[in-house]
Formats: sequence, structure tokens, C-alpha cells
Amino acid sequence: MIHEVTLIPGDGVGPEVVEATRRVLEATGVRFKWDLAYAGEIAQKKLGSLLPESTLESIKRNRVALKGPVTTPVGSGFRSVNVALRQELDLYACVRPCKTYPGVPTCYDKVDITVIRENTEDLYAGIEFERGSAGVSRVLKLLEETGSPKVFPDCGISLKVISETGTRRIVEFAFRYARENGRRKVVAVHKANILKYSDGLFLSVARQVAAQHPDIEFEDVIVDALCMRLVRWPEQFDVLVLPNLYGDIVSDLCAGLVGGLGMAPGANIGTEGVVFEATHGSAPKYAGQNKVNPFAMMLSGVMMLRHLGEQDAADRVERAIAGIIKEGRTVTYELKPSRDDPTAAGTSQVADAVIARLREV
Repeated sequence: MIHEVTLIPGDGVGPEVVEATRRVLEATGVRFKWDLAYAGEIAQKKLGSLLPESTLESIKRNRVALKGPVTTPVGSGFRSVNVALRQELDLYACVRPCKTYPGVPTCYDKVDITVIRENTEDLYAGIEFERGSAGVSRVLKLLEETGSPKVFPDCGISLKVISETGTRRIVEFAFRYARENGRRKVVAVHKANILKYSDGLFLSVARQVAAQHPDIEFEDVIVDALCMRLVRWPEQFDVLVLPNLYGDIVSDLCAGLVGGLGMAPGANIGTEGVVFEATHGSAPKYAGQNKVNPFAMMLSGVMMLRHLGEQDAADRVERAIAGIIKEGRTVTYELKPSRDDPTAAGTSQVADAVIARLREV
């Protein structure tokens, strides 16, 4: 069988880690037909759009994509291409496994947490009004009319949107994921003690959904308490389900528990297909240096293989990666005991080592 997959190199270090991953996936013997597409700065240069319609159509057609990171300027310029992609394709569930592998420099050795993040609502819904705009004036007038607390008039406004529909489907997804993957517990994360009508709705719906799945343990935790408990006792947690912003932040925290973003794969799943991508950004300052760790992208490829029903190939790649990490010889600089270790391997050398190990496992 040949799997047709949209391949999006991204920009910054994206092309390097995607190419390393493509080589590893093909070395499994699984057959792919790659449909090359573009997003981000390279798409702007080639096609005049940060997220071309042709890229969206490719993903809709193939239903599966492997995507490298893309660059989003902070505080100015275009809104996140990643956010736009998730909203355009209704990729409502972001799945980010965070698992320790022996040999990765970290303070923890028994972390195995999956962060499931709602991907389309919350403060990332994109409902914003710029300081001094007519929209801000109208919102301030509405606040005054409703007797809400006064705010400074020179403000920018972003609206937090939590719906019953969005919450129900992401919590249902979390319980379904837990059951299909042999997980024992789902924890809903919120700030309902303060945000009573948005996070309060998230919590209420999560409890309703949990009541329909009595075979799986359920707990709800306030987000700040969760962060403290993750740092102290990460082994307490299994599957976390969170609104968009908390999920973004907590998934990076969990990545830190297992060695950093270079060890954090991810998938964005929805009604129009699945996009597999590393959690880390494009790191443009490292572009073209053959320096960055490709394991997050490769592990995203492992997730893709499992999604495609290629379980044996997925297990082989994960075992090969785990073996390379445990051995510690052919890994990039941040997986060495000292970051300036002259024996650190480059991105392509790591791919070579994984491919060689695949012949042994």
C-alpha cells in the first residue's frame, strides 16, 4: 500500500528536520507518495501567501500531513500560520505526548503524559480589538452599559471564547484517546474559580462527559496548582485535557520535564484530516546549520505511522530512536551532558544513525 501524505517543509530549521524524518520513514519500508506543499515565509516568497489554498486543498485531499515548523513574528506581522491552519481545517484536537527516554538529560525518569489541547477556541480564537480602534470603543461602551468594572480606555482587547460544543468534543476526544491507548486517568484543567463563565463552562461540561465514562478515572485541577504538581510529582498525571491557551503553556512545561521541545512530538486532529508536527518552533537562527535535534519531528512521524495503521514500523522507529538516545553517541548538542561537547552529531548524522539502527531492530 502507498500512503499519500502532504509534506510541508516549513521554514527555519523545518526543512532540515522534515528531511531527516522523511528519510527515516522511508527506511522502514513503508511506501509513501509525498505531496509537497508550502506554508509560512517560504510560501509567501514562492506563492504570495503565508497559507496558500493549494496547501489546504492538499491536506483535505490526502487527509494526512507531515509539517515542519513555520516562523511567526512576536507581537507584530501576520497572525500565526499554525492557528490559521487549525481553524481553516477545524483541527480541533492537539495531541502532544511527553515521555522520558533513558539517556535524555532531565531531572525526571518516569514521565509519560499526553497533553490534549483544544485547538480552535479560547483566547486564540482571534477575536481582538486594537488599542484606539472603533471596536475597543464599542466594547468599552458595552461594558459601561452592563455595569462591568471600568478598564483603562487605552487598552487592547482579546476575547476568551469557550463553548459547550468545543468543550464537549475535546473532552470526549480525551476520553476516547485514553480508552484506545490504555490510559488510566483524564484530568481536566481550568481556572473556573476565577473565570466562572468561560472556564466554569469548560469544567461543567467536562464533568458531564466524565460521568459518561465511569471506567476511566477523572479529576479536575486548577491550572496554577497543576503546574506546581507537574514539577513536583509528574508521575501523578496521565492524560491532561485543557483549553487552548493553558494547553499551549502546559505542553511546553511537560516538554521541559522530558528534556525539552526537541523531544516533544505532536498531532493536530480534526474533521478535515490530521497534521503531524513537532511542538518546537522554527528556530531561524539555527537554519541551515545541521545542528538541531530532529527527534521531535521523527517522533511525530512515529505518531503518523500509527495513525496510518503501520504499527510495526512505528514501533521499530521508536525503538531505534530510544536506542540511539540511550547510547548517547550520535545525538545533537542538547542531548549531550555538556552542550559544547565537540562530539555532538548534526541533524543529518542523527538520521543516518536511526536508519542504521532500523536495520537491527
